[in-house]
Amino acid sequence: MPSPLSTKRFLFYLILGWIVLVIAQVLIFNRLFTFPLKITITDSLISITMLLLASLLVLNITKYYLPTSYQYAGIIASSLVLSLLWLLITNSFLKIIFDSQVAYLGFLHNSLVIRFTFAFLLLTIVTTASILWYNWQERQKESQRKSDVEALSREAELFKLRQQLQPHFLFNSLNSINALIGLDPQQARKMVQQLSDFLRGTLKKEESQMVTLEEEISYLNLYLEIEKVRFGNRLQTRIDIREGCKLALLPTLLLQPIVENAIKFGLYDTTGQTLITISCHLDQHELVIIVSNPYDPETSVPKKGTGFGLSSIKRRLYLLFARNDLLITNAKDTIFETIVKIPQ
Repeated sequence: MPSPLSTKRFLFYLILGWIVLVIAQVLIFNRLFTFPLKITITDSLISITMLLLASLLVLNITKYYLPTSYQYAGIIASSLVLSLLWLLITNSFLKIIFDSQVAYLGFLHNSLVIRFTFAFLLLTIVTTASILWYNWQERQKESQRKSDVEALSREAELFKLRQQLQPHFLFNSLNSINALIGLDPQQARKMVQQLSDFLRGTLKKEESQMVTLEEEISYLNLYLEIEKVRFGNRLQTRIDIREGCKLALLPTLLLQPIVENAIKFGLYDTTGQTLITISCHLDQHELVIIVSNPYDPETSVPKKGTGFGLSSIKRRLYLLFARNDLLITNAKDTIFETIVKIPQ
């Protein structure tokens, strides 16, 4: 735990306080008493220096021992003991130095109560301030540890979510390649190359958390090319990007599972050609992406739930932006929409 003694500013104020106290005591002595300047300066230097050493001792003790809330009576007791020790030591030094100054020794004896009270109050203040400082430092460290743990946990969960979205797509692609090998070897080779490019892009994107919409769309097009080999002319796509959206930022690999979900419900439960539309526009400080696909209300189930892909995307958006309203699904007639909002 860092000590206030380790900061230059604190040391500066400590020395400044020592100088001010010494000068103040000298001025008070000269104004109220008629002792020679040598005596008042010596008294002040010894008294204040010993008090400074006692304060430094308190700072070092409280660095390694912080009383709990029910032990604050110990603070008063320790300040009393330390004040008595300070009084005993300083008086002993002053008596040895000025053993022939009868008037001063009388004054020294009569001022014991005042000296003790001043030392006790000062040491109590120093002790309390030191405890508050170290408690604040401990809270700061605890808060930082919690933040680090939460950040690591959030990163781990985000990584897990992203990894969970890939395997089933990969398995589907490999099954399609296996089926194409016998029927259309050229298409199978094309799909292997596209899948290779797609996975290479995945590995590169794992290194970053946010990408531009332009990068994400280019990566999405690789995925769509693979899907078009799988489904042939049945899968049609249209991407509409409004002006000013290309440089907007969004979480990497966000669109692929959303579009995969649209393809799943658009092609598996309908016959004939299926059009998947992806539109992007800016709304105030948010990038809005709408992915729509046709579906059969009688046989499809998107209105009953978002499925793993969309629920994981919603969870990921919450971890990144601490909002639960960034992914919305709507079912209108025979069109299912997934709306994603990305704060900019």
